[in-house]
Amino acid sequence: MGSEGPSPVIVHVTGFKKFHGVAENPTETIVSNLKDYMKKRGMPKGLILGSCSILDTAGQGALVPLYQTLQAALGGGDSESSNSKRVIWVHFGVNSGATMFAIENQAVNEATFRCPDEMGWKPQKVPIVHADGAISRKRETALPVEEITKVLAKMGYEVMTSDDAGRFVCNYVYYHSLRFAEQNGIRSLFVHVPLFLTIDEETQMQFAASLLEVLASLY
Repeated sequence: MGSEGPSPVIVHVTGFKKFHGVAENPTETIVSNLKDYMKKRGMPKGLILGSCSILDTAGQGALVPLYQTLQAALGGGDSESSNSKRVIWVHFGVNSGATMFAIENQAVNEATFRCPDEMGWKPQKVPIVHADGAISRKRETALPVEEITKVLAKMGYEVMTSDDAGRFVCNYVYYHSLRFAEQNGIRSLFVHVPLFLTIDEETQMQFAASLLEVLASLY
């Protein structure tokens, strides 16, 4: 009985709080409301929505809570049980100049913040992980970004694939998450969303729900 079909995909989600120039971060709203939204919509078969966390929009100063959040998803470090689980981290961040959704393929080992983060840190050309070497080092997601984008576009969403997650906090978090995912046999994905002024809240909630459904079907 217990071995029928693949194990469910567990998706953990993060968004960010406000930061310089963005007083209301849409990702805080999306992630805070996602569990209720998915319940009303009906959770697709084979998908479990795990933790929904809101991160400080900060790099180095927010590293400990970031790793605590990532580690908690592994469920107490029982490698036997975590190996049988298919776990995906989905990180939502805002790109205030964007007109469409962007599925990020990679992160770069470079922190060059255009403005200080919410803890006052403003690194310039600093490696995110010194042990990884040069700031040109890239880490790519193991998820099929092109395919995810195509399926979402067919559903009618304005969505693109991106190879540039910037050099600010979004890229910083994604780089750490991709490294953590590789070390722990799980998956990680970063998605940039526009402001609600550009794409309204309801459409963005629908997009987030559709993304989770697509991930569950493709992984």
